[in-house]
Amino acid sequence: MTNNVNVAVVGATGMVGQKMVEVLAERKFPFGNLKLLASSRSAGQVLLVGGKEYQVEEISPTAFDDLDFAFFSAGGEISKEFALEAARRGAVVIDNSNAFRMDEGVPLVVPEVNPAAAKEHKGIIANPNCSTIQMVVALKPLQDKVPLKRIVASTYQAVSGAGKEAVDELKQQSRDFLEGKEVKSEYIPGKGASRKYQLAFNMVPQLDVFGEDGYCKEEVKMVNESRKIMGLPDLAVTATTVRVPVMNGHSIALNVEFEGNITAAEAREVLEKAPGIKVVDNPENLEYPMPLYSDGDDAVYVGRIRPDYSVKHGLNLWVVADNIRKGAATNSIQIAELLL
Repeated sequence: MTNNVNVAVVGATGMVGQKMVEVLAERKFPFGNLKLLASSRSAGQVLLVGGKEYQVEEISPTAFDDLDFAFFSAGGEISKEFALEAARRGAVVIDNSNAFRMDEGVPLVVPEVNPAAAKEHKGIIANPNCSTIQMVVALKPLQDKVPLKRIVASTYQAVSGAGKEAVDELKQQSRDFLEGKEVKSEYIPGKGASRKYQLAFNMVPQLDVFGEDGYCKEEVKMVNESRKIMGLPDLAVTATTVRVPVMNGHSIALNVEFEGNITAAEAREVLEKAPGIKVVDNPENLEYPMPLYSDGDDAVYVGRIRPDYSVKHGLNLWVVADNIRKGAATNSIQIAELLL
């Protein structure tokens, strides 16, 4: 790797931003100068990175001078305001928001799936949605074996995907519910939503806002992003996304129909050899992926691999990953490593 790469993390005090900083140090990313950028509210905070103290600076156009990479994780509005400016000043922007994912000319990259796309960037590379990332990591090796025909994805998404405030709220709700106190809800399905719901001991079948067709934005992202990443614009994909009272680690039940025959044993063998995947699939010993396993891990866990008898060439899979690491922070840094 090249040494002394100048790096900025935008949104460094947020949940994903903090994890990006942690993963940069953990993976020994060769940064020389490291800037931690955030809003004026967070400016002045001091974060410890690899044993060294860094002071958080307020985001401004000049903060992007003399940078090689700018990792953005401060939401779509900040990305729209500053990402193009950062790229104009010479940084390669790796953006974790939804601002540029479907833009023509902006690569949408998962290193295990479409690494070559990263090199086609024009200053900005988009990091996909967390659920999309783990889904396509599991599907790509199977697509390479037998072409995919149709995907039905049902997600069970952890509250960490909604941010630190939502995590804290779930903890408080759980305590209040068990103690017989009034349960207050502010962050689910979203802070700006017209109605708020208790997540503790409950599930909420909405992530992001609804469109006129009844699909919420998270479901639409999974469809469109998976097609773009895999280079399959006509792939039949449908999704239902659900927020569940799990702290961290998204799970997906995947029902996959193929153009030709592939057995569960063949799929298991393919997945065991695939990059970024850990197969945990031993029903006899009650071994299968769970969010507790994936927490703090960069692998995508796959299990419950079995035939779908309702179609001619079908399989069912259970896919689990740490949505803050592989679903956001680690995937972003892996993209930068590709370019180095």
